[in-house]
Amino acid sequence: MQTLILTHGALGFKGDLENLKLDLIKEGFNVHTFSFSGHGQTAFKNEFSIPQFSLELKNFIIENKLTQPSVIGYSMGGYVALNLALKDPTTFNKIITLATKFNWSKESVEKETRMLVPETIIEKVPAFAKSLEAKHGNNWKELLLRTAGMMHDINKNNYLNTETLKTIQTKVLLGLGDKDQMVTLEETVNVYKTLPNGNMYMLPATKHPVEGLNIPAFIALVRDFLKN
Repeated sequence: MQTLILTHGALGFKGDLENLKLDLIKEGFNVHTFSFSGHGQTAFKNEFSIPQFSLELKNFIIENKLTQPSVIGYSMGGYVALNLALKDPTTFNKIITLATKFNWSKESVEKETRMLVPETIIEKVPAFAKSLEAKHGNNWKELLLRTAGMMHDINKNNYLNTETLKTIQTKVLLGLGDKDQMVTLEETVNVYKTLPNGNMYMLPATKHPVEGLNIPAFIALVRDFLKN
């Protein structure tokens, strides 16, 4: 039985991946999920960053005595998994990313952080504000602000750049939906071409939010990638 860890995206929590988890279990996988600090009901740590989340993922693997699991990382979760593979090459068997953004230029960060202002969300998309509060409780506003800060940190430190990506030897399957408005095909292809053991897929009629994922189609890709 192959072991899988599912890692969620920014502003998300482990519950976002529950349906995918249940279907993967039906396929015979041993599946684990957890929430990064500051997400869901998990308390904030002093640091809120890609290195911090990479450490939390590593500690989760150690605490649960998992031996070279594979990981499916949605959005930020994929970035975290690749960063951990960069720092500790023996951590994973294989990595699958879904809708992971790699272009964190100044322009990209400015565009994304404009949408992370609590007051603006309450005024213009109140349903989204309620959804965030339901997931994260009273910490949802702080989560938005810290996430914006993390995006600026990624821009500053550029953790997954051309030179670092070239050193990741783990077999990776990168992918996104063809209707994704946050992640571009260009940035995904650039990383795919840079990784020594990169592979790539695209899901049809699929937007960025994981709630709209075509789970059967995605699982077929996962199953095929992990068996080789």
